Amino acid sequence: MASKPSKKWSAQEFLRRQVKREWRGFDDALDLNAGIHLPSEFIAEIIRSAGLAEGMEEEKLRSLWADLAGPYIAKASQPQSLKRGVLTIRVTQPAMRFHLEQMRGSLLKKIQQAAGNDKIQSIRFSVG
Repeated sequence: MASKPSKKWSAQEFLRRQVKREWRGFDDALDLNAGIHLPSEFIAEIIRSAGLAEGMEEEKLRSLWADLAGPYIAKASQPQSLKRGVLTIRVTQPAMRFHLEQMRGSLLKKIQQAAGNDKIQSIRFSVG
């Protein structure tokens, strides 16, 4: 069944659409992008559900570590992992571990401010 020409279509456009409809057996899609979603709409949820969000926080901390700890400490230590709110920092020497243990409170505050959230609840140091 042919529909009446729309005011927005010329007579030629109407005939072209009618021929296509009869040949195909259906009308043209109104909006080809309807129902299509961009990956960016789902990425954050996929990362969170896969448990990879903490891994991204680790990378962010690794890149900020030299600024947060200072150049001397950054040469002898680096963030190793972030799991369940505990940031593990690997240090090269026991003396450096002792030094960082003394700075734990101020270092934790700096890290929390730089990370912009309270995902990091405590710091653990390991020699290795």
